[in-house]
Amino acid sequence: MSRAFRNLIERQIRKAEAEGKLSNLEGEGKPLPDRPGDALIDPGLAAGHRIMAEAGVLPEEFKLKKELDAARAAYAKLTDPDEKKSAMKRIADLELRYHIAQDVRRRFMR
Repeated sequence: MSRAFRNLIERQIRKAEAEGKLSNLEGEGKPLPDRPGDALIDPGLAAGHRIMAEAGVLPEEFKLKKELDAARAAYAKLTDPDEKKSAMKRIADLELRYHIAQDVRRRFMR
C-alpha cells in the first residue's frame, strides 16, 4: 500500500472520529473477535465475507456448495437405481452451477 493511500485512510479515520461517527458502535471497547482463518486470505475479501455474513447474505457459490453437499449425502443413502440416476443428474447440475459460480467470482476478483 502506498504512503499516500495510507495517509488518505488515516485522514478519513481522523475525520470520522472528529465527527463522532466512530462512537457508540456495536462492540466498541471490546476486543476484536478471533478469526484465524482471515489471516490466510486477502483482508479486503475477509472484510467483505464478514460484512455479508453479519447481514445474513450468502454468495451464490456458498449456497450451491451446501446444496451439493446435501445432494451427495442423500445420494449415498439411495439404493433404487432409478432414484440414484435422478440424484446423479441433480448432483451433476449442481456441480456445473457451482463451478460456474466459482469461475465468475475468480474473474470478478482479478
